[in-house]
Amino acid sequence: MRLPLNQRVAILLHEGISGTHGKTGLAILRYSEAPIVAVIDRETAGKSLPELTGIKRDVPIVASVAAALEYEPEVLVIGIAPGGGAVPDDYWHEIKDALKAGMSLVNGLHIPMANIPELNALLKPGQLIWDVRKEPSNLSVASGMARTLPCRRVLTVGTDMAIGKMSTSLELHWASKLRGWRSKFLATGQTGVMLEGDGVALDAVRVDFAAGAVEQIVMRYGKNYDILHVEGQGSLLHPGSTATLPLIRGSQPTQLVLVHRAGQVHVRNHPHVLIPPLPEVIQLYETVASAGGAFGTVPVVGIALNTAHLDESAATDAIAQTIAETGLPCTDVVRFDAGVLLDAVMKS
Repeated sequence: MRLPLNQRVAILLHEGISGTHGKTGLAILRYSEAPIVAVIDRETAGKSLPELTGIKRDVPIVASVAAALEYEPEVLVIGIAPGGGAVPDDYWHEIKDALKAGMSLVNGLHIPMANIPELNALLKPGQLIWDVRKEPSNLSVASGMARTLPCRRVLTVGTDMAIGKMSTSLELHWASKLRGWRSKFLATGQTGVMLEGDGVALDAVRVDFAAGAVEQIVMRYGKNYDILHVEGQGSLLHPGSTATLPLIRGSQPTQLVLVHRAGQVHVRNHPHVLIPPLPEVIQLYETVASAGGAFGTVPVVGIALNTAHLDESAATDAIAQTIAETGLPCTDVVRFDAGVLLDAVMKS
């Protein structure tokens, strides 16, 4: 499944636009081709979405599902991705209001909703609940077979969670297609799966099979494409992250692109976990990806710098400083474009 391109979508984003948990909804607003008719966020209702987010999509922001009904939405997407994937208590009445109004529901949170009797009782013919985070069937442990594929496999890795790994992979994918490469974006999180229509929500997979789930999808597509852009998850630096290593082992990447938020010095919400200098982070990722030589050399070929919080002059300075610090190509792929990083991928 994927977000429907023929149905009107509303995105539930309470505290997600001005807070830290709205990456799912904001990414859908930035990248989805679905007709989005309303954003629901009581904190910013009535304000301009482009002015608040920089996303060039003029969608009204309303305070509730009831207020969104004026725009005749047919699908409600839960647009937040809080730590642990729990449903905020005040979301339940909005979800029920949407189902009562005849809307289908797209749920990317950890709590499955399709089998909740109270919600199922509200469904009418034609309505459905899509729980995105589901473990694929027929999984096995990884075997390193992705190394046998002839294609490039570019994995985004990060200094923290929620800093732009999916956006970087998508921008590199589209840049690859513009150059005529047979390119495939491999989604590994709930938002990417909503956008792409396939992939694996990695954090729904039992840890023993996580690398195998990545290997399964890489092997499915690797023989038919020139380049696979594998969406990164988590960070080796984050004390709560379990997804990055299975992604490295399952995809057996040929290149890595490091994603970092300009000026960030510690893992968000964990000030006791400092982010080392970027050359040391690069060495860490290259060492882990190669497993000390067991899997061959896997270089970090460039830095995708998130400068969304900076003005353009400061962003340009931050990019120049990162180039000087690391000796690698660097850009903000959303603010500018991904060309310089794709050049680095193709040259390596």
